[in-house]
Amino acid sequence: MTKPVKNKIRTGRGSVALIALMFLGSAGMRIALSTDAAFAKTANTENESTQPKTQSTTNSPQSESRTVPALLDALIKREEKVKETEERQALRAESLEKAKKEIESKLVQLEALEERLSKTLAQARGAEEKDLARLTTVYESMKPAEAAALFEAMEASFAAGFLGRMRPDSAAAIMAGLDPQKAYTISVLLAGRNGKVPKN
Repeated sequence: MTKPVKNKIRTGRGSVALIALMFLGSAGMRIALSTDAAFAKTANTENESTQPKTQSTTNSPQSESRTVPALLDALIKREEKVKETEERQALRAESLEKAKKEIESKLVQLEALEERLSKTLAQARGAEEKDLARLTTVYESMKPAEAAALFEAMEASFAAGFLGRMRPDSAAAIMAGLDPQKAYTISVLLAGRNGKVPKN
């Protein structure tokens, strides 16, 4: 009677061990599945964190909708600045052109004035030369004593100018009637003027 009881106990223990093994196996499978899921989740989060943030932001429709108006605004402002610069340059070029035309007109006027002044000076020199020639002729026609009295009253340089234009005989007759000191001063002036003439 005791043997069957032992067999039952053994069979009961075997079934309990089998059930325990089954529970342990299912628990191990659950643990393995949960660890695989956890590893997969961490791998996904690492991949997401390693991806550049700029790519997600630049590729998003919101970022593109913000970037396009900003670019358009920058282009419009740049175009306005370019237009302002072109307008300033056009105004400057116009001002320079006006100034150039005014300068050219002033130069033409100055050339005309210079030509008229040259003619006036030439006429004045011609008239002066005629007057000096006429006076020289008058002094030569005078008596030496009368001419000497006039030359005595003249400044030495002025008298030397007339005497230098006269014929030598007329100049000598007038010089003979002058005061010796005045005649000497006039002679020095005449010699100095002739000494400045270049020699061959």
